Amino acid sequence: MAEELSTGEQTAEQVNPDEQNVEQNLEAAAPAAETEAAAPAVNENFKWYIIHAYSGFERKVKESLQSRVAAYHLEDRVGRIEIPTEPTTELRNGKKYTIDRVFLPGYVFVEMALDNDLWHVVKNTPRVTGFLQTGDQPNALSEAEVNAMLNRSDVTKEKPKLKLKFAKGEQVRITEGPFANFNGAVDDVNEDKQTLKVMVSIFGRPTPTEVSFSNVEKSEE
Repeated sequence: MAEELSTGEQTAEQVNPDEQNVEQNLEAAAPAAETEAAAPAVNENFKWYIIHAYSGFERKVKESLQSRVAAYHLEDRVGRIEIPTEPTTELRNGKKYTIDRVFLPGYVFVEMALDNDLWHVVKNTPRVTGFLQTGDQPNALSEAEVNAMLNRSDVTKEKPKLKLKFAKGEQVRITEGPFANFNGAVDDVNEDKQTLKVMVSIFGRPTPTEVSFSNVEKSEE
């Protein structure tokens, strides 16, 4: 595992000598594996590892890893593959859309019984640049450590965050509440509370009003 990590992208068609040896080793072990129980118990050697991937390609890496696990018959040595996400609500053309946003870009969590052959299979997956590791050894994480990160998705599902950017002085239109259809300028932005202070004109006088991100839209003017 001390081999220097490659930062270049490897296409699915590229095959190096190391991976050829890995494939031969895995194929040689396949007949013995097939003679064992059809539904083996969860591998007691499973541990969680973090894989570095190109930012924006986390889902592609997950799909590629799943395909390689199936191709090499590694289902008994690779468990769950997870990408930490959280629900985020976006406004597009005045309509709300909730999507699952990756909140740890460039990271994929893989549960596996890691050995040298499996290390090569994972490392040589397209768009994977290596493992999170100390020295030449990948860092293993506990179930509790991984759950603390993955469970963030369950918590935020109750109150999805709006992925909006407002700037002081920007013109917006209030869409709901007592000041619905009023136009005004943003006077203050509170990212934590997801609220804006908007200066609206009431009887010719500028009046500040606090509104939620979800109750305004950017003015087309």
